[in-house]
Amino acid sequence: MADWQKIDGNVTAPKGFRAAGITAGLKPSGAPDLALIVSDTEAITAGVFTLSEVRAACVDYCRQQLQRKASSRAILCNAGQANAATGEQGWQDALDSAKWLAEALNIPPESVQLASTGVIGRRIKMDALKTGIPKVVAALSEDGGDAASKAIITTDLVTKAIAFETTIDGRPVRIGGICKGSGMIHPNMATMLGFVTCDAAVSTQLWQGMLSRAVDKSFNQITVDGDTSTNDCIIAMANGQSRTTAITEADSESAIQLEAMLTEVCQYMAKSIARDGEGATILMEVQVSGAVDDVSARKIARTIAGSSLVKSAIFGRDPNWGRIAAAAGRAGVAFKQEELRIALGEIQLMNKGQPLEFDRDAASQYLKDRAAGEYFVDDTVLISVSVGDGEGAGIAWGCDLSYDYVKINAEYTT
Repeated sequence: MADWQKIDGNVTAPKGFRAAGITAGLKPSGAPDLALIVSDTEAITAGVFTLSEVRAACVDYCRQQLQRKASSRAILCNAGQANAATGEQGWQDALDSAKWLAEALNIPPESVQLASTGVIGRRIKMDALKTGIPKVVAALSEDGGDAASKAIITTDLVTKAIAFETTIDGRPVRIGGICKGSGMIHPNMATMLGFVTCDAAVSTQLWQGMLSRAVDKSFNQITVDGDTSTNDCIIAMANGQSRTTAITEADSESAIQLEAMLTEVCQYMAKSIARDGEGATILMEVQVSGAVDDVSARKIARTIAGSSLVKSAIFGRDPNWGRIAAAAGRAGVAFKQEELRIALGEIQLMNKGQPLEFDRDAASQYLKDRAAGEYFVDDTVLISVSVGDGEGAGIAWGCDLSYDYVKINAEYTT
């Protein structure tokens, strides 16, 4: 059983954090579109960003800032325009955004992190942003996490937020998070933004390592459509306001406990994104075991979860296990097909490389039942794959591929 419990508050659950979300006029829809998260004190900050060669100005800005000074006080996120592929003016817009927020908060611009989401190739509506910054600062509150989570979404159908609490050194320690993402989701990384807050005291290098490993086990293990994007980032702030002893040793009990809870936060949010995939009706969880190592197992799991043929079969409620076997075989990981085992839920489809007789109607009904399940309760299709007797294990999450995915993305800018 986990050494932590779920609590309310998401990014404002940890001590010393406030948040806000407002409508600044950045989205044509008039929906909330400007979010702000602020730490009362300078916070150790870690980040993981898109690997795309075409990056938004905010991504380059944050990477540059964190290389200079791995701490910050605030994260400003606009929704509506990605400010990606916008050239020199887009870069200047990022600098101006940080400058305006720093002035409003009376902090150095170097203590500001930026994030943007929206249509690629479009600059931020800077007049609306400049007018909105004082308003979002004025709206900051210890209960503002929900408003912030609403202000960062685009095609998402639901907001995505979580917080957990554990005890370290006899004191409560909390981690909270909000994220957005629905389409253009694929490992390394996806069209997603994630913001994590923590009130533990932890060293800079250790915090970055914890976040990187947590992302590898969560956000880099989800896929919706095989597309990655220009703006992806996970930014995590730890301000030490829980007043625990500073965590500096990676193998200490406190560090292991904190990283496990951080990973749980990231996995919860990652699954939320996969579950909310554009047009999705089902969340898929692919569990792979028996590989030579965890990296290999995760690679096989990602390949299966990302297969358009597997995703289409799941949408059609068709227990076509041959597509699962084919995807596992093309993952680029060596294994003996005579050791391959596949199950859909508790229904065994293949064992030791041999097809098994199974109740196709029951397997199809299993898929239909998951589509009718309650959100975050019993809507998950479990695909279990074993490729041998190795100790490597990994999990990936994805969703089915429906007609609505094409409709949503065919009309995205029109």
